[in-house]
Amino acid sequence: MYRVIVVIRRKSKMTREEFLEHWLVDHPAFVERLPRVRAYRQSPAIEHRKEWPFDGMAELCFDSLADVARAFDGIEARELFAHEQDFIEDATWFIAEEGRDVPLKTVLSKE
Repeated sequence: MYRVIVVIRRKSKMTREEFLEHWLVDHPAFVERLPRVRAYRQSPAIEHRKEWPFDGMAELCFDSLADVARAFDGIEARELFAHEQDFIEDATWFIAEEGRDVPLKTVLSKE
């Protein structure tokens, strides 16, 4: 499994609520049209007193690198990118192999 991981920043003049409406409500329909996409995860940054460098992260899952290439080579990808112009200022992405779970030692404190 391969993941396209994208960190995004909203357009500077857009409120958080406007951005989330475009991204969380409207954008999944464009992702669903991509050929061979297996899963899509959206992770919005939490509201915080600190201004984060990104407003959210998305993950798109594919079975192979060939599937990634096919997904982003067609009209569906061009429509997706056109929609992103409405609400995304910057998107930085990379392709990663399936991650692995690392067991953590849990230390329980005595109460």
